[in-house]
Amino acid sequence: MNAMTRWFAQVAAVTLFNLRTLSQRRGAAAASAVGIAGVVAVFVGVLSIAEGFRHAMKVSGSPETAIVLRAGANTEMTSGFGRDEVRLIADAPGLARRAQGALASSELFVIINLPKRSSGTDANVPLRGVESPAFDVRGDVRLVAGRRFEPGRNEIIVGLGAAREFAGLDLGRKIAVGRNEWEVVGVFSANGGISESEIWADSAVLQSAYQRGASWQSVYARLASPDSFQAFKDALTSNPQLNVKVVRQTEYYAEQSTAVTTLVTTIGVLIAVLMSLGAVFGALNTMYSAVAARTREIATLRALGFGAGPVVLALMLESLTLALAGGTVGAVAAYVAFDGYTTATMNFQTFSQVTFAFAVTPTLLAVAIILASSIGLVGGLFPAIRAARLPIAAGLRAS
Repeated sequence: MNAMTRWFAQVAAVTLFNLRTLSQRRGAAAASAVGIAGVVAVFVGVLSIAEGFRHAMKVSGSPETAIVLRAGANTEMTSGFGRDEVRLIADAPGLARRAQGALASSELFVIINLPKRSSGTDANVPLRGVESPAFDVRGDVRLVAGRRFEPGRNEIIVGLGAAREFAGLDLGRKIAVGRNEWEVVGVFSANGGISESEIWADSAVLQSAYQRGASWQSVYARLASPDSFQAFKDALTSNPQLNVKVVRQTEYYAEQSTAVTTLVTTIGVLIAVLMSLGAVFGALNTMYSAVAARTREIATLRALGFGAGPVVLALMLESLTLALAGGTVGAVAAYVAFDGYTTATMNFQTFSQVTFAFAVTPTLLAVAIILASSIGLVGGLFPAIRAARLPIAAGLRAS
């Protein structure tokens, strides 16, 4: 047996010996594993909020859809167009067209207050006035109950997320908006995207209800192809009669998601770091206790010819095993508890609620397991070094 083979054999022997004696230290070992499981569960739970919000924004965008806003506007709330401007936008080259005209929807975006089903507290809910091409412009909107609103009538359709989160949006119910009552005649899905957080109505009726006259805030347009974007944008931005900003829908929603995802991710990482410090100390305590309890056994192994390196590595593998066990339990618990859980949060760009589902992704789980492994390795390193430096004679005399 060569030196390298003998070295690995020693590592395997000491590691198996350590793992077999875990039952004698099950209290300390369980405490360490549970601490790491808690870190992983909280880390995954918090970051699944950011992943879910990012996913809702991502699936909302299509490279074949462009959004036109007034130049300088970052959101629809600060934009505005008149009748002549929306007509010029709809006539621009690069748009998909059908017999009835260009696939462009001039839209209004207003905020209304509705109580949340869970708490009864009022929340800002987006109410969007759209034109008939809006369904074809977006392409992912599908009715799941009821029918579309009829033009010219006080009727609304609501997204699945809005219907789930806010009271009064059940099919057939009526809600008071401004001076009018609006009947819910349909419920629609949008592949889990941001549109599911909205209520849709006929833009002409909404203009009248809010005394907006012939004005809109944005134009959503379906491109003839993704490659038509630049021609469409150039035609609008070079037109002296217009003062507009043209962005792809994907870029617009990616920008809107930045504030929330950055905030949640920062908070999640900060919490994870603070909890990880506690878990590291727990792992250190567990492994120091393990070394102290087995001082004579370790010294005996050294006296029998086991090197310091195999002892160090074996103890770190023991710590890593405990960490992986705890991390796996925490990851599974977080997946069961959080994945698919639906809620609503504030979109700081529009100050309205966005409904979305928590998303525990494979990447997030992998990062969580790496975090658990790091805690285990750091927690096992110093006790392992202490065990390797333990004088053999002193260790054999230990009681």
